[in-house]
Amino acid sequence: MAEYNHVVGKDGEVEPGKVEQAISNMDPGQKDRILSDFEEFKGYLGKRMKLAESIGLGEEQMAVIGQKVGDYLASHEEPRNSEEMLLQELWKIGTEEERHKLAHMLVRMVQTTKH
Repeated sequence: MAEYNHVVGKDGEVEPGKVEQAISNMDPGQKDRILSDFEEFKGYLGKRMKLAESIGLGEEQMAVIGQKVGDYLASHEEPRNSEEMLLQELWKIGTEEERHKLAHMLVRMVQTTKH
């Protein structure tokens, strides 16, 4: 779980500033597979959230990381399906506060999805 090692420090502190580096270090094939299918994307996020919960991160911390991921995806990745297109459009028109709320909603959506 390389992302865990990059975004969460050895002391357990969340380092949201390292999200971009962690995503950039992902295998391109893996990143493409995850982003090509929205169900795959939700499954990937769900696994990461279970890991985050297991080390004691709360919804707020996950939403902060999610907001950084959203910022990265909106700036560096083209949407690969209609769901990602909608999320990107909402992200681009949203204020900082709205993006944070959307990140919370995405955390809750993934937490309630059965994998």
